[in-house]
Formats: sequence, C-alpha cells, structure tokens
Amino acid sequence: MTFSQIQEEILSLKNEKNITILAHYYQRIEIQEIADYIGDSLGLARTAKERSNTPHILFAGVDFMAETASILNQEKKVLIPNPESCCPMAAFLTAEMVREYKQKHPGIPVVTYVNSTAAVKAESDVCCTSSNSTRIVEKVMKEYNTDTVLFGPDANLADHVEQQLGVKLIKMPENGHCIVHSVLTKKDVEQIKSEHPNAELIVHPECIREVREVADFIGSTSQMYAHVKKNPNNVNEFIVGTEKGLLERLALDFPEKKFYLAQKKMICYNMKKHTIELIKYVLEHLDDNNFEVKVPHEIAERAILPISKMLELS
Repeated sequence: MTFSQIQEEILSLKNEKNITILAHYYQRIEIQEIADYIGDSLGLARTAKERSNTPHILFAGVDFMAETASILNQEKKVLIPNPESCCPMAAFLTAEMVREYKQKHPGIPVVTYVNSTAAVKAESDVCCTSSNSTRIVEKVMKEYNTDTVLFGPDANLADHVEQQLGVKLIKMPENGHCIVHSVLTKKDVEQIKSEHPNAELIVHPECIREVREVADFIGSTSQMYAHVKKNPNNVNEFIVGTEKGLLERLALDFPEKKFYLAQKKMICYNMKKHTIELIKYVLEHLDDNNFEVKVPHEIAERAILPISKMLELS
C-alpha cells in the first residue's frame, strides 16, 4: 500500500504521540487506511474498551461513537476530528422521550441501539448493535420474562428483529430511521439487479422491509464484510446496500470481485465530514479541547451499564 505524504505524516505523528486511531467502515478510504482499527459499532466499542491502550483515542466516526469510547475510557482523552459529525438517527430519540415511554410502559425493559446519545443510553437497560440486536432482544425477553421490549431509535432495525423473532416491539419512536439506508427502495433494487443479474444483494438491517425481503444477505457492516470474504455462494459480484465507504473498503481488499452501490445517494455526509487534513491538525493540537468528546461522569456511570451488558451478552 502506498501512502500519500499527509498519510505518512499522520502515521508519524500517531506513533510519536502514542495515539490510537479508530475509524468506522463509512469513513473515507484514505482515513480507513491510516487507522489502527476499522470496524462497525460493536467491533469499535470492543476495541475502545479492550485494545486502546494509549492515553489518547482519535475516533473517526459520528458523535455517538466517540461518546461510547469516552464512556468506556473515562480516564483517556477521546478526540473527534470534526465535532459537527453527528448522527441524524440519534436525534430521533432523547432521554426525556425514553423516560416518557418508560412511564407509559412500566416494567418493560429498554433496549437502545448504540446509534443513540449517551444520555439515552443512561436511561436504558441494555444497548445493542445491528449485528447483535436480535440476540440481545431475545436474551432480554427471557431475562425479564416479557414478550416485548421498548426499542429505539431505529424503527427499521426494530422491524427486522420483529421478523426474526416473531414478536412485537414498542418502537421509540415509530418513525426513527437512518437517512442513508432508508433512501434505498425496492424499485432501486429491482433496477440495479436487472443491470447486474449475477450479483448478490447484501443489505444492512436499517433498510426498509421491502428491500430486506429481496436481499440475499442481511447484516451489519462487519457481517457484510465477513460474508464477502467467506463468499459461501462463490459469486464474484455484489450489490452493496449500505453506505459507500464499505463498498470502497471491499473493493480495496477484494480487487478480484466487483461491487456496485445499490443506490448512488447512499452516502453519509456526516461521516464524510472527517478528512485526513483535519486528523493531522488534531494530532498536532492535542491540547485543543474543541475536539474533545467527554461524557459527564454522572451520565457515563449510568451509560456504561447497558453498554457493558451488551458486550457481555454479545
């Protein structure tokens, strides 16, 4: 792999200042290339807790991901290159809304997707990711001896869990969704499948039901990556129904295969607010607190419980 000059400078600064760089699969490919670890929400949450042994963690992801790293590493300084990199899905659900749902449904356990704020996590019984949501909900139902849970903020992921388990969840709220995944329609899928009839359709569970029902494989970003790597059906073409960054990673790692983005609008501009130029600047100015993500101790103390429970049940 050949790095650009600025990538080489970042790698030098990272080693000199003893910093761990975490990057989500949806980051620009040049950022993925200089990261110590890349992955999805669950993988990066585990890494932040178990493998980030440096005093500084730079997180190239959206705000809730950096918050999770801060919750799990209160003694470390967590930095985000662009503080404006926020998750619109997380904005669908507030801590106050969760408390209201709990009042209306007393005794019902609260499962929140990690794509939520630290304050929302603090009101939860357990968190989940797209890769473990079905397993977490099933285990929580058994533990609490209940036939439902409060689940938010992504209604499409909740619908996926409902289909998998044959249960009915109480969605917080009914219309929570990812603006990137919900843009993909069945018509889009039919069009691209007609153009590439030999390609497998792999999609994220945040996609709408009509799309998931015609997919060949449904999974989180890391599960989609693993599926392509394992390639159980021996295919050489894949239609990728998630953010463009994963397609770029797949194309880099599996150059012998062909990948097509299911819908050209599947780009998370909030994830793309990070640049290697910004990362270099942050590494050069570690004392600039404008880039620090610090979850208040009183919230972190409560939020770490559902996160730790998720890691334990995963």
